[in-house]
Parts: sequence; structure tokens; C-alpha cells
Amino acid sequence: MNDIRRTILWVIFGFSMVLLWDKWQIHNGNKATFFPTPPAQTASAPAVAASAAGAASVPVASSAAPGAAAQPPAGSPVQPAATPRERVTVSTDVLRLAFDTDGGSLVQGELLKYPEMGDKAKPFLLLDESADRVYVAQTGLIGGAFPTHKTPMALVPGPRELKDGENELQVRFESPDLGGVKLVKTWMLKRGAYDIAVRHEVVNTGTAPVSPQLYLQLVRDGNKPAGESSFYSTFTGPAVYTEAKKYHKVEFKDIESGKAEIDKSSTNGYVAMVQHYFATAWLLADGVQRDNFVRKVDANLYSVGMIAQLGEIAPGQSKSMDARLFAGPQIETLLEKLAPGLELVKDYGWLTILAKPLYWLLDQLHKVIANWGWSIVALVVLLKIAFYWLNAKAYASMAKMKAINPRIQEMRERLKDKPQQMQQEMMRIYREEKVNPMGGCLPIMIQIPVFIALYWVLLSSVEMRGAPWIGWIHDLSSPDPFFILPLLMTASSLLQTALNPAPPDPMQAKMMWLMPLMFSVMFFFFPAGLVLYWLTNNILSIAQQWIINKRMGVPPQFNLPKFR
Repeated sequence: MNDIRRTILWVIFGFSMVLLWDKWQIHNGNKATFFPTPPAQTASAPAVAASAAGAASVPVASSAAPGAAAQPPAGSPVQPAATPRERVTVSTDVLRLAFDTDGGSLVQGELLKYPEMGDKAKPFLLLDESADRVYVAQTGLIGGAFPTHKTPMALVPGPRELKDGENELQVRFESPDLGGVKLVKTWMLKRGAYDIAVRHEVVNTGTAPVSPQLYLQLVRDGNKPAGESSFYSTFTGPAVYTEAKKYHKVEFKDIESGKAEIDKSSTNGYVAMVQHYFATAWLLADGVQRDNFVRKVDANLYSVGMIAQLGEIAPGQSKSMDARLFAGPQIETLLEKLAPGLELVKDYGWLTILAKPLYWLLDQLHKVIANWGWSIVALVVLLKIAFYWLNAKAYASMAKMKAINPRIQEMRERLKDKPQQMQQEMMRIYREEKVNPMGGCLPIMIQIPVFIALYWVLLSSVEMRGAPWIGWIHDLSSPDPFFILPLLMTASSLLQTALNPAPPDPMQAKMMWLMPLMFSVMFFFFPAGLVLYWLTNNILSIAQQWIINKRMGVPPQFNLPKFR
């Protein structure tokens, strides 16, 4: 019965790991468990530029079915003569942005506080429109031959850098009159902020009333971000949040196949593009009616956005609508302050209810310790303290089983040809010794979701990116460069196995040693922060098991493998 208990524990552990692993792969549309096939490369530079410029389809007629969202136009109307197209670069203390005078669109965004993983001297490039990738933020008007994200606009002269002592920087674009409408777009950047206010002022310059609609969209290619691990996958793609349907991720493949399901009409929420550690999102004020959409723009180009009604504007009158664009790191405490539900772009999946308090506790520990590595260690220590009595019951049950194991082994050998009598005798021994052979399972099963949730917290937290611990660990989000932590974790897993009594079945005995080795291989490619957490948990578990065994009079013994 003791070997059955151990087998069940390994099955639970193995199933949990496989489920977690496959969830990653299925969640990200990958078929292979290890080393998923790289996605198709982006189109050539001219094709990409053309596709990005035409990031929307022919507008839906006003007689469209109720609830159908009009889409931004595929091509803009004939444009009047304008100043030459250029890129305008502006910077604050945390952002360096490039705007295209065609449409006043945001076509490049660097996060100055976050270096590129491959080149620490360069800031992380989140938004970009180049031969290699497309990821841009666009806005414009539909409902007539109005200014769009393709309309050449004039840049109003002004400062392009946030000076010391200044808290706000404005970038203003003005369109020509098109269809009796002029669009004035003003981007307002603030010191230390990753959310950018965008004011759209629509002026009716004609002689008849107009009813334009404002669209806001994010367009990007379907490739995984550069530098992503090929050993595990995280979600990249659009997301839509409304109070009615909450947070909903949309796979690129579902957009392509027409299977994407989102809340298409709402008066709240946001649309976003999400990737590991970073996100962009368009935000409108609550109460503003908007239609949400996701769609394929071109070969390997996709968009997510929303369309807001501006209402009728009389001749000579104007209307304004304010929006905000977030473009930055997935810092949970920052996102919570910007908009309801925005923190969900940092996705913990089905374990959110456990992961959020674990992140909060980790963040509080970091405020005291000021080192993310030691904060991880401290958090695991606190969890082990919280689960001390559950673990104590599990290890006490294991110790009792270990104490009577020689008696069980002798009985099994003596009655090996009488299985029914063997089972009866085994149950009699358990009753006499007051041992529950399954007593070590339940406490461990209860803890598994908590530790998997912590696993997700460490994997998804941008705070780990570039964060040092000690000595050779300069980045907790990257694998250990010398594999010291994975080797120590493997050794600790094998030590745990050696402390347990060897199963009588030779095949089970081999599996008891092979399974920790198989699972340990994955950790050689995992971020150092994850390995540190698992290693700390192993060491504390070994210490507690050792102490309880000695307290119960069961001296620790090392049962080495026999593979002959």
C-alpha cells in the first residue's frame, strides 16, 4: 500500500506538470510540446508598409444590421497637397515615441527604463513599423470622406522633449478639411507615465451637419516577439475587456478562421494587444458607447479596436473625445490604477484567484527586502510556514509508513503467493499501527494549486526581467547561465527521493528515480527565478521531513537506486 501511495503522489505531480505545460502550448496555438515551430516570417518591407497603412476594410453602410460595427476604411479619400511625410520623435523620462505625420499615428515606442534582453545598452522596443515587424497605434474618422490614419497631417511646432521641471509634453497634428471635417489630434505625455492622453477634436468646416465616428485601433503582425523562449510559450495577441464578459483573449488563428468571440458593443472596458511582460491598450471613459472589433488586416497582420459615436456636429461647431493609450510594462499595481480590469492583461489564467494575493505578498516583501530573489525565498518560507501543519501531517504519515515498512516487506514476501490473504494482513497491520496509507496525499494535493499559482506569478511578472539576485544571477527572468540552480534543484529532488523508502516493485523503484530527473531537465531552460522558488521549496521540504522523521524516532536513511 505504501508503494501505491507514492505512485499516486507521483501521478498527481506528473499530471499537474503535464497539464500546466500543455495548457501553455494549447493556449498559444502550438502543437508541439517542446520547441514549437517558429511562426511564418513577416512580409517584405513594401508589403508590410502597405498593409499597415490599409489597416481597415470598406466601411459598413449605415443600414447595417443592428450591433454590426463599422470598420475603418481600407483607403483614404483623395488627399489634398500636404507637407512631406516625416517621423516626429518625442521623449519623456520613460518613453521615446515616434509619430507618423500621415494620420498622426504612433509608429514606434521605446521603454527607456527597460533594456533589450540581447543588448542592455538599447531600450526595449515595444511599438515599431519596419521591415521586420509591425506594431502601431492608429486613430481616425469614418462615416464619410473624413480624415483617417492615412491622411497627411500638419505637425504644430512645439517642444519634442520633456525638460527638467516640466510634467507634460504635447504633440499636436491637424488634418486638412476633408468631407467638410477637420481633425485635430493632440497627444499628451506626462512625466513617469506610460498612459498617453489623446484628444480628438472634430470641427465641422462644411455647410451641412455631419455624424462622424471615431475609431481607435492597434495593428500588429502575428509573430511572436523577438527573444521569446522556444522552450515555453506565453500569450501574444489581442484582448478585449468589458464588465459584461470580463477579460477575453483572442488567438490570431481564431481571427483568421472567423471564430473570434468578443463583446461587440459596450459602454465600458478596453481593447489591448498583449505579449509577455508588456501590453498596449486603448481606453475610453466609462459611459461612452463603443463597438469593439478584431479582424485580419492583411497577410499576418491583425487589428483590435473600437469605434465610438461622436453624434451630430452642426456647421461651424466642433466636438471632442478624449481617449488614453497605455503602452508599457505589465506592473499590476500600476495597471489597477489606470482602468478597471486592466491588470488582467497580466494573465494568470484559471489560478488568478490565488495568484493575485501571492503577487501582492511578493510585492510587499520586495518593499522591505529590496531584492526580488530574496523576496522569492522569503515568500516560499512564509508559504511553508502557512502550510506547516498540513506538511507535518503528511510527513508524519510518511514516517509511520517508513517505520512499519520492514514489517510490510516481510509480510509481502511471506504471502506473495496469497494475494487475498496479503491484503487482509496488510490492512490488519495498518489498523494496529493506526496508519492511514493515504494520509500523505491530501495535504500535498491541497498545496499544488498554490505553488502552481506562484509559478505563474513569477513567470509573468515583469519585475523579474533584468532583476539580479546574487553573484552570477544577474537576471531572474533568464536561465541560469552556469546551470548551478538547476543542478542544485535536481540534486534536492533526488535527495527527497532517497529519503523515502524504496518501493518493493522494481519498476516503481526505477520510476521513483527517473521522474524527478525527467522533470528537472525542464528547469535547465526555465527562468532563474522559477528555479530559485522550486529549489527553496525542495530544501525546506527536506528539512521539515528530516526533523519530523527524527522526532518520530525514524532515523533518516538513504535508499539509493538499483537499476540492475
